Amino acid sequence: MTAPLLHIETQSALPQTADCVVIGAGIVGTSAAYWLARAGLTVLLLEKGRIGAEQSSRNWGWCRQQNRDARELPLATRSLDLWEEMAEDIGEDLGFRRCGLLYLSNDAAEIEGWANWGRFARGEGVDTRMLSAAEATERGAATAQHWAGGVWSPSDGIADPMRAAPIIARGVVKHGGTVIQNCAARGIETSGGAVSAVITEQGTVRTTQVVLAGGAWAASFLHQSGIVFPQAAVRSSILSVAPGAEGLPPALHTAAVSITRRGDGAHTLAISGRSHLDPTPGAIRGAKHFLPMFAKRWRALSPGGLQGWRAGFETRKIWALDRETPMERMRILDPRPSPRLVGETLSRARKLLPALRDLPVQAKWAGYIDSTPDGVPVIDSAIGLPGLTLAAGLSGHGFGIGPGVGHLVADMLTGRPPITETAHYRLSRFDMAQWGKVAKF
Repeated sequence: MTAPLLHIETQSALPQTADCVVIGAGIVGTSAAYWLARAGLTVLLLEKGRIGAEQSSRNWGWCRQQNRDARELPLATRSLDLWEEMAEDIGEDLGFRRCGLLYLSNDAAEIEGWANWGRFARGEGVDTRMLSAAEATERGAATAQHWAGGVWSPSDGIADPMRAAPIIARGVVKHGGTVIQNCAARGIETSGGAVSAVITEQGTVRTTQVVLAGGAWAASFLHQSGIVFPQAAVRSSILSVAPGAEGLPPALHTAAVSITRRGDGAHTLAISGRSHLDPTPGAIRGAKHFLPMFAKRWRALSPGGLQGWRAGFETRKIWALDRETPMERMRILDPRPSPRLVGETLSRARKLLPALRDLPVQAKWAGYIDSTPDGVPVIDSAIGLPGLTLAAGLSGHGFGIGPGVGHLVADMLTGRPPITETAHYRLSRFDMAQWGKVAKF
């Protein structure tokens, strides 16, 4: 089974020119194209497979400020408003609801960590509330357990991964943009040291601006232009159970399992942080730089198999632009979920929440979460090739801040004041010279 996803029809005729070409139609790419088109630019959004079919439809759907890295927090806060603004402008439901997020714990250290973050966040204007044992137990009544404490973030919420990116793509068209599916961008053509065109499998589009929002494919695509982007990916496994459970919080996190109510009334189930590390040329090449992150997560990471290597999204080969590329051979990254992890997730969820015990599994799927070494995305228009902007490495946090990332990209390309600070999203924060010393594959 694959992740449920709304399918939309798009045109197939490739335009000859565009003010900007956005490569990749996940939540970041569709949002960037939407805000660029809304600003009056002639935009072409290219997707090698289906709109939103990779990680943008394979996540929990959380749109949160709670427990964000301080560098992402302003963007997360702004994105909550943008979710609402986009839905109103497009005139369709993105599934966004400020339903609040509930965190429950019996671990004193975890609760203290939340409290420390809360003291900082309240100073930034975030509504985050620590829960006493009695309050946590009351809010977590569906678990029929006692809890030592928790957090309630009432202004945070969820959106629908099944609908969000496809509906935003419709918003691109509404504002005059062009959206094309099943058309891979093979590479970038330059003139005078700057972007001059995008080469696709269907032909060439003349443009002076390109936004790369390719998710797990970004590093390999940039490698074709001699640009180094430190990126690695882990494979997460997730499932949903059929509708029918009543009285559950819309979004609940515990150490054992996390649940989210989907737009169709089903519930998504996952274990936070648990994933598999599939070896790939990119992961091996950058292992040295990701060791600190992997060391922090070693209890949650498991060794994977060769799915990632065979998928080709982290290749370090140079491909020809007049022949089939890895993106055409793998239109949609649809890895197999781990049966063991899916089984463990379901068992934990049914133990925690009695209302789920008799509900059948509706779907199960996996996805590749791309990350940077510090777990913060790169959103940068000065990466070494004038006219090329990168928005990738969302590190498992991208769905909720997608609208804000897209708006920030549009700010960069139109020259208007950015909606938030940009310095901590620059590619130059990484030591590319050290990265380049690692053996190439």
